Amino acid sequence: MSRIYLRIFPLTIVSCLLILTGSGCDNSSNVSNTLPGEDEVLIPAGVFVMGSNKVDDSDKQNEYGLVDPLYLNEHPEQKINLPSFYIDKFEVTNGLYKQFVQATRYPEPFEWSQNGYNLVEERLKVTDLDTLRWIASEYFKFDLDTRSMTKAQLLKAMSDQRAFEDHLPVTGVSWIDASSYCQWQGKRLPSEAEWEKAARGPNGLEFPWGNQWDTALTNVGDDDQWEGGLAPVGSYPQNKSPYGVYDLAGNVWEWVDDWFQPYSGSSYESKSFGETNKVIRGGGGGVGHYSLSYFFRSATRSYAPPNTKNGDVGFRCARDA
Repeated sequence: MSRIYLRIFPLTIVSCLLILTGSGCDNSSNVSNTLPGEDEVLIPAGVFVMGSNKVDDSDKQNEYGLVDPLYLNEHPEQKINLPSFYIDKFEVTNGLYKQFVQATRYPEPFEWSQNGYNLVEERLKVTDLDTLRWIASEYFKFDLDTRSMTKAQLLKAMSDQRAFEDHLPVTGVSWIDASSYCQWQGKRLPSEAEWEKAARGPNGLEFPWGNQWDTALTNVGDDDQWEGGLAPVGSYPQNKSPYGVYDLAGNVWEWVDDWFQPYSGSSYESKSFGETNKVIRGGGGGVGHYSLSYFFRSATRSYAPPNTKNGDVGFRCARDA
């Protein structure tokens, strides 16, 4: 959970090209209402296995230089009975979150002002060629010779890039931001138990797809396939839980509703417990130890203060059935 964006470019030239929440420059949206993040899955009522009794018998904590001991915060394994609920089939995307930003004038993720995602198509069309080339180079960071590109070519490249990013999971959002979006949708963040049941199914699987770790089944962030480290939601068809929920392992961590607290019956003590940190689940491409399967297990718990905004933490929503 370490990828934090620090790029800052001059905004003077493009200030009126932005859709910044309070700017009033443009409040329109070209985002389809059928982006996949709107789909939901019904998780039936019933018992599931939550947590584990695993121990770090090979001393991976010291081998990988981890601060917290492995597994202990997920003790003890127990059976939990939950009522039925709905959960988003995919993580909330940039495109869906943009609709929220534009409809409510909610502050947008910082990175949108650094990578060109928040620029308005109609205003780009009336921008002069030299400025477009500067924007393409400084903001979009195209691996192209923008000096030789025509205006039409530049506009298409920018449009294509933003269309691609529409389907990336939104990141750089705090727990507060995520909760606000879900409320706007008439939903809420899933509880920790709901998230784990959606991921593990009724039989307590180790990973959403089964009990065997396979780096090919999800985006673990240790290859160059995805520029920026994030994949569009649903890019890994086998990264699907028994209930048909996608991307619950890898790509980005996900906020859930709960404070980071010990499970009932746990003897493990941590100074991080309490109403200070919110739980995040699922493992992200920026965890640092990309292929260490521990981070991508469905029972693994991590945490962060609720105002934290990182480039590999997103979310999905849930609601009562």
